[in-house]
Amino acid sequence: MKDLFPLTKDTDKEGSVDKKVEQTDVHHLETQSSKQIPTTHRYPLRSKMNSILNDNNGSQLEYRHLIQNPTTKSIWENSFCNELGRLSQGYGDSIKGTNTMFFIPYNNVPLERRKDVTYGRIVVDYRPHKEETHRTRLTVGGNRICYPSTVSSPTADITTIKLLWNSVISTPGSKFCVMDISNFYLGTKMDRYEYMVLPLDIIPDTFIKNYKLTDMAANGKVYVRIERGMYGLPQTGILANQQLQQSLKKDGYYPCKHSVGLWRHENRPITFTLVVDDFGVKFEGKKHADHLLNSLRKYYPKVTVDWTGSLYCGIALNWDYTKNWVDISMPNYIQTLLTKFQHVPTKKLQHSPFPWIKPNYGATKQYPPPPDTSTPVNKSEILRLQQILGTLLYYARMVDPTLLVAINELATQQTKATELTLKNMNQLLDYCATHPNSTIRYTKSNMILKIHSDAGYLNVNGSKSRSGGYFYLGNTPIENNDSNGGVLVNATILRNVMASAAEAEYGAIFHNARLAIPMRQDLENMNHPQPPTPIFTDNATARGLAHETLKIGQAKFMDMRFHWIRDRIKQNQYQILWLPGSNNKADYFSKHHSPTHHRKMRPQFLRVDESIT
Repeated sequence: MKDLFPLTKDTDKEGSVDKKVEQTDVHHLETQSSKQIPTTHRYPLRSKMNSILNDNNGSQLEYRHLIQNPTTKSIWENSFCNELGRLSQGYGDSIKGTNTMFFIPYNNVPLERRKDVTYGRIVVDYRPHKEETHRTRLTVGGNRICYPSTVSSPTADITTIKLLWNSVISTPGSKFCVMDISNFYLGTKMDRYEYMVLPLDIIPDTFIKNYKLTDMAANGKVYVRIERGMYGLPQTGILANQQLQQSLKKDGYYPCKHSVGLWRHENRPITFTLVVDDFGVKFEGKKHADHLLNSLRKYYPKVTVDWTGSLYCGIALNWDYTKNWVDISMPNYIQTLLTKFQHVPTKKLQHSPFPWIKPNYGATKQYPPPPDTSTPVNKSEILRLQQILGTLLYYARMVDPTLLVAINELATQQTKATELTLKNMNQLLDYCATHPNSTIRYTKSNMILKIHSDAGYLNVNGSKSRSGGYFYLGNTPIENNDSNGGVLVNATILRNVMASAAEAEYGAIFHNARLAIPMRQDLENMNHPQPPTPIFTDNATARGLAHETLKIGQAKFMDMRFHWIRDRIKQNQYQILWLPGSNNKADYFSKHHSPTHHRKMRPQFLRVDESIT
C-alpha cells in the first residue's frame, strides 16, 4: 500500500506527476490564513506539499496515515468518497459526477492497452480558504503513460508574473484580481483513453457498496477507464490549454507571441498571466474584468474570482492603489519549513546566510577557496540537504533574494556533502529563522528595465567565478537613483574558468543580457516599449570591450560567446554604463559578505523589520 500511494506534488496545479516526486517542489504551496483546524483534530495540523504536516514532530501524514486515526478516519474517508464520486458518476445527493472515469472489469481493458495500465495516487490537503477545506485528490501515475504526442503546457514564469504586478501598480486606473477555474483539467475531453488500477482495500466500504465494485474486482483490484482529463496525466495540461485557447479566441483573447503564459485581448485593456488554472488579471475598469469572467463561465461551469487579488500562486499580495505600491510575501513559509525539517535555531540572531572569510585586499594574487576536507555525510543527510535547498529556492526567487548566493554555493556541494556543508546549511536555516517573513515592495515606475551586473572572480571552489545580476524597473534609462524591488536576481556560477577579473565581468554582462531578452519582450507585450536596456557595471575594461572602444589585444583568449553583447548593442537593445562598485547592487549577489554588510544591504532589497536589524 505504501508504494502505491506515495507523497506527490500539488496535482491541483500540475498536469503531470513523476514516478519519483521531489519533495522540494513548492511552486504552488498555499500560505495559511488565521483560520484554525477543526477541533476534531487532536493534534496541530497544517497543509504541506499535499500531505498534512504534524506541527508536533514535523511528520507528514498522508491519506493512509489519516484513515488509521479514529479521530480523522471518517473525515478523510468521506472526502475520498466525494473525490471518487466527482470523478465518476456521482456520490450521494450532493456530489455530481463528471464522467471523467468509469469503473470497469479487467476484461474490458483492450488487449493492446493492458501493458499501459498505470496506478493511482492519493494526495491530501487542508485549504482553510477553500469551500472544501479537507481535500482528497486521486491522481494518475503519469510516468507509465505513453502518450504519442507533445505534453508540455505553456505556463507563465515567476519573472513574467512580477513584471505584470509592476505594470498594474504603474498604470493609472489599473487593478489586479485573481480568477480560478475549478476542476480545470477534469472537463477536458481526451482523444485517447487511459487505464488505471486501484487496490480495492484503499476505497471506503460505503463507496464500494454504492458502485458494487466487489462484483467487478479481480485479485483485490478494480480497473478504471479514464475518458477525460485527470490530474497526473501528462497530456492533460496541453489538452486543457488548447481547449482554453479555442474557447477564449471566440471572445477576442489570445496568448502573446514569445511571452509564455501571458495573454491579452484584441482591443480591451486587459492582460493576464496563466499558471495552469489560475488567472492573474490586470484590468483597467471592472467591466473588462467582468467580460473575461463571463467568457470563462460560458465554457467552464465554476469560475471563482478574488477581486482583492490578495493571493496568487501561493504569494500573498498587499495592494495600495492610492500610494501606488504592492507588497509581496509568503507568510509562515519559513516557520513551516523549520517545523518540517525539525531545525531548532540558535538563540543568537544570525545575520549572515553563509560563512564569510575576510578578503586580503591589496594581494598581488587571488586564489580560490581551499578545498573542503571534512568528513562526508550519508545519503539520508544528503537527501535532507537537497530537500531543504529545493524548498528554499522558490522562496528565495520569489521574496528573499538574499538567500540566493548561499543556496547557490550549497547546491554545488550537495552531491558530495560533508560535515562542513551541513554546518553551513544550519547557518542558512538560522538566518532564515532570524529573518522569517521577507517582503518585497514594488512601486510605481516608468517600467524601464534596468540591470546591475557584477562578477566575483575565483571565489567558488574549482577556480570558478560567480556572476551577479539585479533586474528592476525604473524611471529613466541612464539615472541610477531608483529604489524598486527586484523582479529577477541572478546568482550563477560561470561555467568557464575565467582567466582574469575583466573576463569574469564581461561574462557576467553576457549572461545578464541574455536573461533580459524575454523580459524585454514581456514588457513590450504589456504595452511598455523599452529603450536600450542599461546594464551597469563597475569594470571599465568590460564596458570598453562591449562597446568596442577598447582593442582586444591580449584579450583574444576570452570566450567568443561573450562578444554576442556587441551585436545586441549595435541593434540598439543594450547600453553598458559604468557605475562605482559601492553603488552596484549586483555586487551583493556575486560573493559572500560579512554580517555587518548583510544588515546594511538587506533594506535595499527588502522591507525589513527594524526590530530584528
